[in-house]
Amino acid sequence: MSHSGKQSHEMGLQSGKYVSPHVKKCNGDLKPGDRRSMSSGPPLIYSGQYNTSSSSSSSSGGSSGGAGGATCLTSSVSSPNATLYPTGNICPSGKILKSNMGARTKTRPDKLGSGLANYGHGSIVRNTHLARELGLDWEELKRAGNELYRKGNFVEALLLYDRAIAISPENAACRSNRAAALTMVGRLGEAVAECEEAVRLDPAYGRAHQRLASLYLRLGQVENARHHLFSHTQQPDKAELQKLHLLEKHLNRCADARKNGDWKSALRECDEAMVAGADSSPQFTACKAEAFLKLHKLENADSSLSSITKLEPYPTSCSQTKFFGMLSEAYVLYVQAHVDMAFGRWWVSCRFEKAVAAAEKACLIDFSNIEIAMLLNNVKLVIRARSQGKDLFDSGRFSDACTAYGEGLKYDLSNSVLYCNRAVCWSKLELWDESVEDCNRALKIQPNYTKALLRRAVSNAKLEHWAEAVRDYEILGRKLPGDNEVAESLLRAQVALKRLRLEEFHNANCTGELEEVSSLHRSKAAMSSPAFSSCLDH
Repeated sequence: MSHSGKQSHEMGLQSGKYVSPHVKKCNGDLKPGDRRSMSSGPPLIYSGQYNTSSSSSSSSGGSSGGAGGATCLTSSVSSPNATLYPTGNICPSGKILKSNMGARTKTRPDKLGSGLANYGHGSIVRNTHLARELGLDWEELKRAGNELYRKGNFVEALLLYDRAIAISPENAACRSNRAAALTMVGRLGEAVAECEEAVRLDPAYGRAHQRLASLYLRLGQVENARHHLFSHTQQPDKAELQKLHLLEKHLNRCADARKNGDWKSALRECDEAMVAGADSSPQFTACKAEAFLKLHKLENADSSLSSITKLEPYPTSCSQTKFFGMLSEAYVLYVQAHVDMAFGRWWVSCRFEKAVAAAEKACLIDFSNIEIAMLLNNVKLVIRARSQGKDLFDSGRFSDACTAYGEGLKYDLSNSVLYCNRAVCWSKLELWDESVEDCNRALKIQPNYTKALLRRAVSNAKLEHWAEAVRDYEILGRKLPGDNEVAESLLRAQVALKRLRLEEFHNANCTGELEEVSSLHRSKAAMSSPAFSSCLDH
């Protein structure tokens, strides 16, 4: 490498703002006892600045340094024939003066990989030689990353691990340590991929197996976790082994509850599994959403799905595991399609299209699963029924529209939109009781469904069920405070309810007076009878 190329490279390193933690800054004042090295060999680490003096002037500088008057030379190269020497704090032996050696001695073993093992791939040595020629050292980068990691500076540590891997891409310890930093910043999918790469590079690397097992437990991947807990010569961690057994127990109970339709138990087992360690499991979170959907708690189901841990990229090892008989990634999409179908057209966006997309993607991932294939078919049939019902309604064929919406409900009994649409058709046919019933079904699935609530209020008013109408209009008034039509309807319903209660009160009073008069007549008649008279004392 030419002098000019080397200088350019070193200036690039300075712009990257990374300085080894073991290199002191040159400030023009050397402490007593410090002196420049007279060794001819270049040091392993240097500050990135160059001394443009000849070897004799360097020697002179060393003498000056011993007198305590050395200065930091930072001038650029003035002659193409000048010899470049790196400046830095050099011991008399020519080796690096490492400033905090005492701090590195620990009684407790470091959990991050040391990187000192021979991984046997050959290119590590070549990359290390190249790194030293360029003034870089992957071991120093890794050690600096470890220090930042221990201090909780995970993002900064990640940057140094990235640089170490760029120099030595086949170093299993760097890969495993990078996975640790990725885990701490929540990038679990990438962390799994890095651990898998570390295990591929060194199948006997126990720490990487242990870290991968812990990641799989967090993701609810019981079988994958078991494989890596027992795949190396070390004894599995007792805490992780206990966590594995707990997750396996909750997973089996959850599967049984789901099979039997016991959704409250399924929900409880999912919560306990997540408390036990599977706190980032997309599958357990999706199972919670499915249980909420079956329990007619649609907003809870949607909230659960929105909190699912995003694994990007989705690890192949995770996507190929089964969950309730489906590939795990496909199961999450399966539940997503069901929830989107239940919401249907909600607020502004239409979630029918999202349901189709999720079902189709699930079918592509697990094309042999019958349950997923049936879901995709049902989704398409429901959308077709909804479209037909809308066309019939727009043409004034309300009875046929009711039939079309009923066909769609055969394939999705949890679809609040189809119930509400059919309720509107019933109201057009002035079948108010049927309209109220369908609105009740829609609101049971989605309690905050404003359209269904408004339709039920109107139908109850038509049936002169004023108490129920007032209750619904009051809720609508809180939801839609600026809606004049709702306010006027509420006032009319309140007036009608008051009039009804006055009439009931008046009728009750009249009935009481009539009963009192009738009772008086009966008493007089009884007293005037011969039998009553014979019982009196004379």
